[in-house]
Amino acid sequence: MEKNKYITEKKQLIDYFLKSCKKKQDWLIGTEHEKFLFCKKTKKRLKYSGEKSIKTILEKLQSEYFTPISESGNIIGLKGKNGDSITLEPGGQFELSGAPLKNIHQTCNEINNHLITVSKVCDDMEVITLGMGYDPVSSVDEIEWMPKKRYSLMKKYMPAKGKLGTTMMTLSCTVQVNLDYSSEQDMVKKMKVAFALQPLATAIFANSSIISGKTSDYKSYRSHLWKYTDPDRCGIPDFVLDDDFSFEKWVDYILSIPMYFINRDGIYHDVLGLSFVDFMNGKLKGFEGQFPTIKDWEDHLTVVFTEVRMKGFIEMRGADTGDWDKLCALPAFWVGLLYDEDTLNETYEYLKKFSKDDIINARNDVPLNGLNTSFGNKTLQQVGIDIIALSKQGLKNRNCLNANGDDETKFLETIEKVVKNNKSFADINSEILNKKGIDEVFKECSY
Repeated sequence: MEKNKYITEKKQLIDYFLKSCKKKQDWLIGTEHEKFLFCKKTKKRLKYSGEKSIKTILEKLQSEYFTPISESGNIIGLKGKNGDSITLEPGGQFELSGAPLKNIHQTCNEINNHLITVSKVCDDMEVITLGMGYDPVSSVDEIEWMPKKRYSLMKKYMPAKGKLGTTMMTLSCTVQVNLDYSSEQDMVKKMKVAFALQPLATAIFANSSIISGKTSDYKSYRSHLWKYTDPDRCGIPDFVLDDDFSFEKWVDYILSIPMYFINRDGIYHDVLGLSFVDFMNGKLKGFEGQFPTIKDWEDHLTVVFTEVRMKGFIEMRGADTGDWDKLCALPAFWVGLLYDEDTLNETYEYLKKFSKDDIINARNDVPLNGLNTSFGNKTLQQVGIDIIALSKQGLKNRNCLNANGDDETKFLETIEKVVKNNKSFADINSEILNKKGIDEVFKECSY
């Protein structure tokens, strides 16, 4: 679809998703993960500019491979030649948006190479790269916002919608995987499975139990933040679990979500709270007579923050970030479930015994209870044992081997241990904090 063609009808938006369908042989895996940057000496988050700063790290990472991304004269990211990029979250969380790749071996190699490269630069500057779902020592007031106009608009709008939105934006980190769909039917099945199992992913990857240097009651405080960010665009919209879910239903939902901004030639214009439908009708306040393009639609899709998000692909968004193994385990978990047809069908049938309320209640309870969260008449730990077995079978069926003849199931080992022992990374970090102190937590969770 032409990026500059005006959108005036809902059918064009439905067609956007239909044209995003890919043949199975063309399915790819995109992994994104965020991390915190701290001054090693002070345990303070890095500012944007200065001798020891985020800007300096970005400049040091520039190469023939990585070229700078700038906004208003500020470097705000790096673009790689293979479709990967390094970007900044609102509080300076450092994000790798990985290239679309064919298998988890390639994904894990990409993650490893990235972390080695970034850690080398940071080590030379005495900067810690920390892999946790929530900043364990900082407060919101301490964090400098990155110089990106869209973030300043979100900072302005979010407090009116939820009490923890700016906390989420500055003090949390996630890892997610982006996967393709082949048809509307395939999309529906994948979205239903992904939404239903997002509470399980949150429980397995829970890694945000430490707040302001102290152990909390939460397993995933990051997940808790999203409950109080913006009810218009977060959580699990229950219509996705209905029998008649479709591309059109998703489009209707996205059209109901208030806008944040319009980007024109790199300038972000404030349209906070206004309607994309009005934009399509040429009646957007301040932009009367103007119409959106597909690029505007894609921008609008980025300000939807549901537990699973569909754009031209499906994003799984429920997990806290973690150490090297966990960054590889998250895409392996979902690829095993969603990219093998037999496993997807078996998982879909398995989940039919759980109601919509079971799923919504699990999502609401999982930040505190983790794997002990009730899921119907089971716990998420019990469900997790079954689901990881299914994911492992899906990866075996894919039979994607590395040079040593290993398939992708090895990437599940770290989370198999979590579920078997009912002990999350959040539990482990809380124990380390209580026995050895915060310095040891930094040591254990740094890359």
